[in-house]
Amino acid sequence: MDVDPPQANGGALSLENILGEDHETLEHPGLNGKPVGGWDEEATERPVAEGFCIECEDQPAQVHCDTCGDAYCEVCYAAQHRKGSRKRHAMRPLSEQPEKKAKNETGAVAEAATEADEGDSDDEEWVDAAPAPTGEPLGAAPAVGDSVGEWFVERAKYIPLRLTLGERKFLRLLEAALNVSEYTDKIDTIGFGLSKAKRIVQQIRELCAIMSGLLLAADYKQGQELFSDRDFDKNAEFYQRVFELGRRHKIMNPDKMRSTYGKLIYLLQDSQTAEVKDILNFSCVSPIKTVYTVLEEAEATDMLREDMITVATKEIYSEGRARRDIQKDIKAKERAIEQLASRYARDGLTQEQIRQCLYSIGDNHAFLRANRDPCEKMIGYLKQFFQPTQAKDSKSSLAIRSGKGGARLSHDHSKQYAYVLQSLTLWREILHGE
Repeated sequence: MDVDPPQANGGALSLENILGEDHETLEHPGLNGKPVGGWDEEATERPVAEGFCIECEDQPAQVHCDTCGDAYCEVCYAAQHRKGSRKRHAMRPLSEQPEKKAKNETGAVAEAATEADEGDSDDEEWVDAAPAPTGEPLGAAPAVGDSVGEWFVERAKYIPLRLTLGERKFLRLLEAALNVSEYTDKIDTIGFGLSKAKRIVQQIRELCAIMSGLLLAADYKQGQELFSDRDFDKNAEFYQRVFELGRRHKIMNPDKMRSTYGKLIYLLQDSQTAEVKDILNFSCVSPIKTVYTVLEEAEATDMLREDMITVATKEIYSEGRARRDIQKDIKAKERAIEQLASRYARDGLTQEQIRQCLYSIGDNHAFLRANRDPCEKMIGYLKQFFQPTQAKDSKSSLAIRSGKGGARLSHDHSKQYAYVLQSLTLWREILHGE
């Protein structure tokens, strides 16, 4: 990545570190270098700490089994006493509550005394919890008025260009063709005496033919240009452009194309195999069109070094602000956009294309705020309210037990803490998009 991620205990936070076996620097940032056991290791030699469950050893004990003579947390007690003779064991809560009687041999159960009300102090603490840490998000954009340096130059390499009105028409054409295509159904079906490579080529050509027919129905003149020469490789540029539009749209809008995007990616992956390329005679894949590539082709990347670009791409918030202040920011943004558009317009780069680039950067700011920043906040909450190695009490335990509350795995607190931290960090890096 071009933007240096935050450091943890002196080690770079990278994908290798996130998914690697050494989680010390990732999940134990506050231990000041003190060695501890791995989060998935069992401490078999040390005695169970007083007041903790005899089974999982990291959860506060909540009940005592009089028959076994051991203290358990509720989850472990339910797991160990769910069947057999253990179901009849006598159990009592460790808090100041009347004893719950055991089943006798005939299955009769004595009436349990009414349970005392549980204290609400823990709940109140969580209601009044401190707000999330307000540290700067990963790779935050320079503030208005600051020198931008090379920040926008590097960031623009990963920002897809916003689709124009004409491109959106082609996008609808692609989605319509993918909706009726049976590509994923037919590729793995053996039949017609064709090899898999030939079946892939047949389905790709069929999809291209569907798109050509839809284009002819929508725009007769442009459709006729495609049909004037029926060789698919002669129209390769058109098909590459349409497939690239689908990929670019999905990057900017992860919630779109939920049913058709997988089909598109399978098709493009299959089309890149050497055997399919030889038969097809053209490639379906072209690079994603980004803000940087558009400006680089016109030799206008200096615009990304202008300090004014922070104003032109600023995201304007309305929450808790006076209308006059909002209108003032909008006018300042529009003024900055027009100044940059007129200053850098040239042959091969119109003012409208420059506006499109600036709006694309603004779109990316909004996308990161709505998708990446929540992951950053959740990581802050995790580190603020939970201990990495051992839960302070039952309220702050992340432990899960298979079969309890919908869980399909059994993790102690420290392992689940590491899993949650890994997942959030990984998604933050993915959404950052570099």
